[in-house]
Amino acid sequence: MKLVLASKSPRRKEILEMVTTDFTVRTQDADESYGESTPLACVPELLAKRKAMATPIYEDEIIIGCDTVVVYENNLLGKPRDKAEAVEMLRLLNGTTHQVISGICVRTREKIYSEAVTTYVTFRSLEDEEIISYVEACCPLDKAGAYGIQERAGAFVSKIDGDFYNVVGLPLCRLCQVLKNELGFNILNLNG
Repeated sequence: MKLVLASKSPRRKEILEMVTTDFTVRTQDADESYGESTPLACVPELLAKRKAMATPIYEDEIIIGCDTVVVYENNLLGKPRDKAEAVEMLRLLNGTTHQVISGICVRTREKIYSEAVTTYVTFRSLEDEEIISYVEACCPLDKAGAYGIQERAGAFVSKIDGDFYNVVGLPLCRLCQVLKNELGFNILNLNG
C-alpha cells in the first residue's frame, strides 16, 4: 500500500515524515462549510473526511485527510482572517484552557475510517505586549486558534493534556494506531 497525505499543511507533512518519508502529498479542494447545527467537536472529523473523499485515489493507496480546530467555550476558532483577528483570538485564550480537536480520516478503495482526537491546552496569563509581539513576528494566519505550539507560542503553554502533535496539526500516535488496527497497515514498517 502507498500512503497519500491529503493536506497542503507543511506541518502535517513534517509530522508524518517523523515516521516515514515513503508517502506523497496530493490534495483536492473540498467543501469546508458546515451547518450551525453541527456540533463543534464533529466539525474537524467532517472536514477531514471531505478532504480524504475529495482526493483522487488509485489502486493500493491509503488517503489520509486531516483538519484541526481550536474550541474555546463553544466557540470554534479557525484560521484568523488578519492580524487583528489573530490578536483577538489569543486574547480570548489568554490564561485559559481550550481544546484542540483534529479530525483524521483514512480511506482505501474498500474502506473508510474517521474520528476526532482532542487535546486540552492551557495558556498562562499573557501580557498584551506578548500577544501583539507574537502575532507581528510569527504572523500565525495559517494556524487554527492563531498560534503554533511548535514555535514561539510554545512559551505561552503552561499545561497540555493529550497528544502534542495533535496541537501541531496531526495526531501522529492515533493515526498510526488507526492505520494498523483498521487497515492492517503498520506505518513503522515502511522504509524511509
